[in-house]
Parts: sequence; structure tokens; C-alpha cells
Amino acid sequence: METKVYNQQGKETGSITLPEAVFNVKWNADLVHQVVTAMQANARTPIAHTKNRAEVSGTGKKPWKQKGTGSARHGSRRSPIWRTGGVAHGPRNERDFDQKINKKMRAKALYAVLSKKFQDGEVLFVDTLTFAAPKTKDAKATIAELAKVTGFEKLATRRINAALIADSVKNEVVQKSFQNFGNLLVEEVRNLNPVEVLRYKYLIIASPAESLKLLEARTTTKKKA
Repeated sequence: METKVYNQQGKETGSITLPEAVFNVKWNADLVHQVVTAMQANARTPIAHTKNRAEVSGTGKKPWKQKGTGSARHGSRRSPIWRTGGVAHGPRNERDFDQKINKKMRAKALYAVLSKKFQDGEVLFVDTLTFAAPKTKDAKATIAELAKVTGFEKLATRRINAALIADSVKNEVVQKSFQNFGNLLVEEVRNLNPVEVLRYKYLIIASPAESLKLLEARTTTKKKA
């Protein structure tokens, strides 16, 4: 299972053999949905918060005597049925939305997404991605050249979520060069996840030899001595 490798000028420089365990996985919609939903829930930060009757300001004195007034019985002005009272069953910011995701489930979902993108022709392998200095102009020129590759023409014209650029190591020069692009994201291969890969149209993988080793290692576990 081989695919072409290109340079920053969009010219073919060779090929690389892809691991079938990563790029030839059968699509599993249920697994991907479960993992993506769980990851989005784990990233959720509750903001909405209402005060209950114990938290709102106000007196604890009984509004009027129990009997003899002709009015309904009340014990507190902080009751939820009062206009200035607490809120009953309202949203609370201490709610926990976390869901457990097994390591193998997360990796399997990522492989399924990567395989689907590869089959759809949305994964581009670039031998190296480097710049002499952080310059947006150079980054823009690189994207324009890569957009000349057949099937990736929209890389230079898509205005929202165009591409996710993944490299084997963190490169601050590359990150700073692309940070002014609102439609591109630079990430390390070891941090790839199904949510981000699905969010962007294309996936550009730099330094494929090292990157593929990192992707394969996602499911390996160390045995206890």
C-alpha cells in the first residue's frame, strides 16, 4: 500500500509504504461517533449557573403569619415561586460531562478516520516542511504550491477549515508561519485526534517516515515486567 510523497513546491519526490493498520481500516461510524461525542463532552466547560434558594440574597424571615391574612402560606421570600427567589432545577456549572474513552477505542477511531480521508484522496504527504524564518508570505507560497497537486486544488481557496498540518516534531518556525491563517492548524502527529482530523478538509502529514511510526505506536502498550 504505497502513496506519493511531495516536496514543498508540490513536486513528486518519491513514494512511501503506508501501514495498513493505520490507513486501511474499515469505516466504523458507530465507534467514530462514540469517540467524537465523548471527546467533545470532555472538552465542554459548563458556564451557565443559576442560584438556588440557599444562594440568593434575601431575608429568611417569614413574609407574614401563617393564618388569618387571607393570603397563601409562605415561609420564605427566597422560594423559587417568588420573583426574586432562587431557581429550581436550573443549570449548574459544577455539572460533570466527562465520558471515559479507552485508549484502544480512541486509536481505532483515529485510524478509521485517517483511512476514510486517505480513501477520499484528502491526505497529502510532504517530505519536509521547513522555513528559514517565521514568515506568513513563505507559508502562503507553500500552500499555493501544494494546491497544484491533483485533488488538492481547494487547499488555497477554501476559507474555512482548509487543512490540518501535522509534523513528527514541534516546529515553532512552522507554527508561527501559519498562525495567521484562520483556516489552517499546525499540530504534532502524536496529538492527532478524530475531532480535529474530521474538522478539516485536508490532512497534510510532513516527515512521513517518522510520522507514520508515531501513528503506529498509538496502540502499542508496554508490558509490565
